[in-house]
Amino acid sequence: MDVVVQFAVHRLGFQLQDIIIYAWSIGGFTATWAAMSYPDISAVILDASFDDLVPLALKVMPDSWRGLVTRTVRQHLNLNNAEQLCRYQGPVLLIRRTKDEIITTTVPEDIMSNRGNDLLLKLLQHRYPRVMADEGLRVVRQWLEASSQLEEASIYSRWEVEEDWCLSVLRSYQAEHGPDFPWSVGEDMSADGRRQLALFLAQRHLHNFEATHCTPLPVQNFQMPWHL
Repeated sequence: MDVVVQFAVHRLGFQLQDIIIYAWSIGGFTATWAAMSYPDISAVILDASFDDLVPLALKVMPDSWRGLVTRTVRQHLNLNNAEQLCRYQGPVLLIRRTKDEIITTTVPEDIMSNRGNDLLLKLLQHRYPRVMADEGLRVVRQWLEASSQLEEASIYSRWEVEEDWCLSVLRSYQAEHGPDFPWSVGEDMSADGRRQLALFLAQRHLHNFEATHCTPLPVQNFQMPWHL
């Protein structure tokens, strides 16, 4: 991955600020490594990726091997995508495949076992820890558990998310404190305000694609990550 970035910069003449990285599945590891190592990269899109390899490795191995599998992965194949992604400051978009049979730890129909959820939660908890405490975390979990676009929209409207207000709060914080994460926005906010911000941020960072793991991503689903 380092060679790819170096080639793009030194042989093809790209500026880091002009590079957007798209990665699918296990490619999330090399993509998050590049974002962590080259923080001036413009944006990162992770499609059908996961937070950590250990839960997925444990899924396919005997339970009696849990200790061995965990140590082996940590020492020799530590694909710690979430940890690396949290060391990147730029725009991020996650694409969660709602019928993914590879990065779920139970069955594809159990959408809450999709490790893309954990990747989103870890990213938002790192960037917006005050918003993603208690009420914010609970309401984002409810939103992630929605089984259809209609149900997602219902949760979003139930909490009466005022998008203009959310944008105003975030822009005001950025203007006063600068862009670097983590942010303390939400510290002196009502529970209702934190719920609104949490849902707004979750919707901006994760898009659903109703497909299995290996289905090619249609052109209309390829979107640039959100940023203020």
